[in-house]
Amino acid sequence: MSSAVVPPGTSRPGSRPSKLPSLTGLRFFAALLVFFFHSSLSNSPVPPNGPVNPFADDSLARVYARTFVSTGYMGVSFFFVLSGFVLAWSARPGERVTAFWRRRMTKIFPNHLVVAAAVTVLFAGAAVTGVSEWLPNLLLIHTFFPQASINLSLNPPSWSLGSELLFYLLFPLLIVPIRRLRGGALWAWSAVMVAGTVAVQLVSTYLVPDTPKSAITPVSDAQFWFGYLFPPGRLFEFVLGALLARIVLTRRWPRRIGVRLSLVLVAAGYGATYFVPFQYTFVTATVVPIGLLIASVADGDARSRGGWLSSRPMVWLGEVSFGFYLVQGVTIFYLRSLLGSEPFSTPVAVAVVVLFFAASLLAGWLLYRFVEMPAMRRFARARRLAPPAATPAPAAVPVRRTVSAAAPDGERELT
Repeated sequence: MSSAVVPPGTSRPGSRPSKLPSLTGLRFFAALLVFFFHSSLSNSPVPPNGPVNPFADDSLARVYARTFVSTGYMGVSFFFVLSGFVLAWSARPGERVTAFWRRRMTKIFPNHLVVAAAVTVLFAGAAVTGVSEWLPNLLLIHTFFPQASINLSLNPPSWSLGSELLFYLLFPLLIVPIRRLRGGALWAWSAVMVAGTVAVQLVSTYLVPDTPKSAITPVSDAQFWFGYLFPPGRLFEFVLGALLARIVLTRRWPRRIGVRLSLVLVAAGYGATYFVPFQYTFVTATVVPIGLLIASVADGDARSRGGWLSSRPMVWLGEVSFGFYLVQGVTIFYLRSLLGSEPFSTPVAVAVVVLFFAASLLAGWLLYRFVEMPAMRRFARARRLAPPAATPAPAAVPVRRTVSAAAPDGERELT
């Protein structure tokens, strides 16, 4: 989820910038969408499952919850498409698979383990039961299990890292055929990926048991797991992002699809979430506008047309957005439990939301500054072996210059 370097050989020197700073800045707004979703929940997903939405005024509480009812789904989908886009953009031909995996594991595991430890301590073990529930979470394989006690165990926002882990493991295989696609095939396969998001929800609706019903969603726990949490079902977004990156890199992105039009379509897609069946709010209603926005912003950077999103404050916010997202299970759910279960008057409730935001941003920066960056510096690349100690040079002896028959093109050698 970091700014990406253009792969060698994809463009002429100097024809495009080496990074995508505007996409880094845009990343923060996706994390912000998830923040508002989490802070508007009626119940915390972490025991003791008290209320989160701080507004005592019923009408304001409903408006707050209704306004951000699907922004969490939208923000996560943005991250998955962006992940595919950035990895395809920065893919290094000839790079060793183990080197790629090393960097990506270093990116996610240190932050994940630190936040999991914080959840265990702060919630006094209430979020931890048996080893069969917390161990899959630590290994980031928990979303392969349909049981809610496993796939949302410990730190609930970490569920998305299970999908990211699958993306990272498969990417070296996926990028090979994606690089071979040309022209219309890139667009055709992009359409196939969008259709795949529909297929996932069709399977969830008609083939996955719809009982027992979930306590917090209109579908069953099994349907929510398969349609939203199950990592293979999220591959379509990831591959879509990789395909869009290839379209932009090969200069096939239509200029008429700019940032403004994409933002209008994102708003329309979010509006559609209020009318489509619940399962289609997870991905399908918004994935096309999200893909268009990511590609159009990247195309602007590639054409050296970065705006305020590429400013230093926005890039900083984008850099800490991973930590900002990951700590929300602590900063929102834990702080809300400390404040008690009672809602607050409107001014106090607004102050509580501001408190949630400030605590999340601070904790996200601390993760970035003191966990993520030191880990990346220390472990992202294998250490080079120290060169052997220099030995004293032998005493100079006279040499005579000849032409060696073995030297190509009559190159002069010392003999």
